[in-house]
Amino acid sequence: MTPTQPDDVPAADRLHRRVLLAKPRGYCAGVDRAVQTVELALDHYGAPVYVRKQIVHNLHVVQALEARGAVFVEETDEVPEGALVVFSAHGVAPSVHAEAAERGLKAIDATCPLVTKVHHEVRRFARDDFDILLIGHEGHEEVVGTSGEAPENIIVVDGPADVSAIEVRDPEKVVWLSQTTLSVDETMQTVEALRERFPHLQAPPSDDICYATQNRQAAVKTIAPQVELFLVVGSANSSNSVRMVEVAKAAGARAAHLVENAAAIDPGWLAGVTSVGLSSGASVPEILVHEVTDWLAAHGYADLQEVTHTEERLTFALPQELRRDLRGTGSAREARPADSTL
Repeated sequence: MTPTQPDDVPAADRLHRRVLLAKPRGYCAGVDRAVQTVELALDHYGAPVYVRKQIVHNLHVVQALEARGAVFVEETDEVPEGALVVFSAHGVAPSVHAEAAERGLKAIDATCPLVTKVHHEVRRFARDDFDILLIGHEGHEEVVGTSGEAPENIIVVDGPADVSAIEVRDPEKVVWLSQTTLSVDETMQTVEALRERFPHLQAPPSDDICYATQNRQAAVKTIAPQVELFLVVGSANSSNSVRMVEVAKAAGARAAHLVENAAAIDPGWLAGVTSVGLSSGASVPEILVHEVTDWLAAHGYADLQEVTHTEERLTFALPQELRRDLRGTGSAREARPADSTL
């Protein structure tokens, strides 16, 4: 039997091919702030501007900034002494700030304020000598940076399967915190497992999973039961983008795929599909989403319907180091909306 091809969909169904486009999607306030930071640093100080790690986890953004003169490095010892370095949105450990100071680097910290909030929580609970169970993915840049705030107090918990092996000093002085870009549902499963082992487990003062991660996952959940195929635009190293794919599958989409851009879409995925869900990770510029909707329209899915779950209006001020220098030259600018196409 010949496999069904996209154009083998019955004629009546072809007339109803549609794309349900999630809102909110794409850039969150923290990502927009970080990208603006590098752009304005290039404008104000001139190239090269060194950036420790990827400023955000998106290949398109990184390549666009490289074309303007940004130089991405893994560690501060790759930055020439006395040069300018920007720390990524994922946050860094205090030791990285110390290393930058030792090398005489001018550092601009583009850490997302919501990640900074988690760092403050770590320091607070560490001062009170709690064991801190940090729910997150081992090795992720955000987890590495957060752990560096109090390495003696932190135990990384990479999902429910890790819970049984955890040992703490005092079961009555334990608190959980989390990486900001996790799956809300999986995180709460981990918390439930932790509570079974540690009944006195304390919770963070407020949610650590960021508003944008929660909103994008909720929008995906709204759309996924209505579509056969869900596409999430994002890079493979973007934790929040990968989680959105998992959420789409769990919420009822027959298939869900992470795609870097329109060129990564396999036309075979459209076989028998009348409705496609579409969203993008929090570090994805809108131009990549437009390319995907254009690709889908060219393949017969021209009916584009935006499905709004919630409106986002939050913006963050630029890093104080950059604002101070921009004020000195009268070139400061207001934060732009967090849906820039770069």
